[in-house]
Amino acid sequence: MNPDRVKINRALISVSDKTSIVEFATGLNEAGIKIFSTGGTAQLLRDECVSVKDVSELTGFPEIMDGRVKTLHPVIHGGILGRRGQDESVMAAQGILPIDLVVVNLYPFEQVTSRASCDLPTAIENIDIGGPTMLRAAAKNYRDVGIIVDNAEYEHVLAQIREFDGIDLATRYRLAVKAFEHSAGYDAAIANYLGAIDSAGEKHEFGSTVNMQFRKVQTLRYGENPHQRAAFYIEHRPEPGSIASATQVQGKELSYNNIADTDAALECVKQFEQPSCVIVKHANPCGVATSTTALDAYRRAFTTDPESAFGGIIAFNSSLSAETVVEVLHRQFVEVIVAPVIEPGAVEALSLKKNVRVLECASQQSTADLKYMDFKRVRGGLLLQDADLALHGEIVHVTERRASKEQMEDMLFAWRVAKFVKSNAIVYVKDQMTIGVGAGQMSRVNSARIAAIKAEQAGMKVSGSVMASDAFFPFRDAIDTAAEAGISAIIQPGGSMRDEEVIAACDEHGIAMVLTGMRHFRH
Repeated sequence: MNPDRVKINRALISVSDKTSIVEFATGLNEAGIKIFSTGGTAQLLRDECVSVKDVSELTGFPEIMDGRVKTLHPVIHGGILGRRGQDESVMAAQGILPIDLVVVNLYPFEQVTSRASCDLPTAIENIDIGGPTMLRAAAKNYRDVGIIVDNAEYEHVLAQIREFDGIDLATRYRLAVKAFEHSAGYDAAIANYLGAIDSAGEKHEFGSTVNMQFRKVQTLRYGENPHQRAAFYIEHRPEPGSIASATQVQGKELSYNNIADTDAALECVKQFEQPSCVIVKHANPCGVATSTTALDAYRRAFTTDPESAFGGIIAFNSSLSAETVVEVLHRQFVEVIVAPVIEPGAVEALSLKKNVRVLECASQQSTADLKYMDFKRVRGGLLLQDADLALHGEIVHVTERRASKEQMEDMLFAWRVAKFVKSNAIVYVKDQMTIGVGAGQMSRVNSARIAAIKAEQAGMKVSGSVMASDAFFPFRDAIDTAAEAGISAIIQPGGSMRDEEVIAACDEHGIAMVLTGMRHFRH
C-alpha cells in the first residue's frame, strides 16, 4: 500500500446530523471496516441493518449522565491519538485498538439557540464536549487518522476506500483543516451566544467579544488597486438574495470592486416593488428608475447619467429578458448585470459578450424583516452596528405648502435611493426616476449643486422635481440652490438647530418639505 495512504480498519461514528450516514456506514461495512458508534447513531444504524458495535464495548464503560459522558475515555482517545510506528507498544500494553477514521458532527447549537423559545439551560445542554474532543484529536493525528465533519465528504472518502483500501495524505490533511475550521466556528457560536447573555438568561445587544468565521470562495486577481492582494469570503449560510449567494451565469471572474459595487446595486434595487433598475458606479447609484417593465426601467435609469453608466453595474429586481439585454449591450459597456432570473433568451443574447459578468440572484426579498449586523474595520479594531434596514419614522409636513400625492411618491422614491448614496447625499427625482445625484461631498450644498449639474449634463428637466437629503440641512444654502434648480418638494430627516430657518427658506421659495425623523448616513 502507498505509504501516504492509511488503511481503514476501524471507524468511530457519532453524528447529530444523520444525513446520508446510513449509506456511508453501509459502504464502510461493505469494505470490511468495523464500525463503533454511540447512542442514537448506533440505534439508527442497527435499525437499518448496518453492522455496528457500541463504543462501550471498546471502553468497557457504559454511557452515563444522559449521554454527557460516552467517548471521553483513554481507550477512545488513545486509539485516535496513538502514533502508528511509535505508540503501538503502549497501545498494546493498555489494550487500545487503533481507530483509523472518526466521523463526527456536533450538537446543533446554532440551530437550537436561533429559536425564540431557547433558554439558557437548553443552550448549555446543546454544547457538545465529546464530539469536539474527538474531532480535534483525529485532526491532530491526521498522518494516521481520517476525520470527517461534513457529510459532503462521504462519497469522496468512500471512493478512496473502495479504490485504495485507505485515504491518502492530502485528503487526510484537507479533512483535518476542515475539522479545525468546524470546531473553531462551533466555539465561536457558543462564545457569541453566551457572551451576549447573563446567568439569569437576559440577553444583551452586544456580546463581550465578537467571533466571526467566513469561508473563502475566490482568490481575486487583486484588491481595490492592482498592488493589493485580495480574496472573497462568505458566511457559511449567506442570506438568499445577496451577492454572497448569487450564481454567476457567465463572464470573467468578479473583481474586488465588482463584488463591492454589485452588492451596493443589489441592496438598492431590493428597496423597490415595481420592476426597477439600479445602475451603480464606484459604489454610488448614478441612475435609478421604476416602470412597468425591466426594459423601460433600464432606459429611464440610463437616461439619468449616461456618462457615469459607462462601465457600471446594473441590477434588476425582475427577470432579465433578451430584449433588455440587447438594449443594454447596444447602449453601453457594462461590467456586471444581476437579476433574480436570467431568461434563456437573455443567456443566448449575452453570449455575444462573453466577458460581461452575469449573476442570477434567485431571491431578492425585501430586507424589512431581516436583522443583521454591519461591520467596519478600523486599524486595531472593529465597529459593529445594526444594519440600516429601517426607512423612515413618522412623516411630518412642516411647510405652508403641502406636498401632493405625486410629490410624496417621488420623495419616498428619492428617499430610498438617498439611503444608498454616499453621504453627503442629495438626490433629485421626477416620475419615479432619478434626475440628478450628488454624492460623497464634504459640504451638503455642494452635493446639491452637483446633482443639478449632473441633471443639466444629461439634459434632464429639473423643474418640478423633488429632492431627498440623507441628513438634515445645517444651513439654508442647499434650499436656495434647490430652488434655483426648480425643486418643488424636499424630504429630509430634520433635527438641525436651524430647522426653522430651513423651513422658512422653503416657504419663501414655495417649496413643500416633509421630515422623516430618520437619518441615513452612508460612509
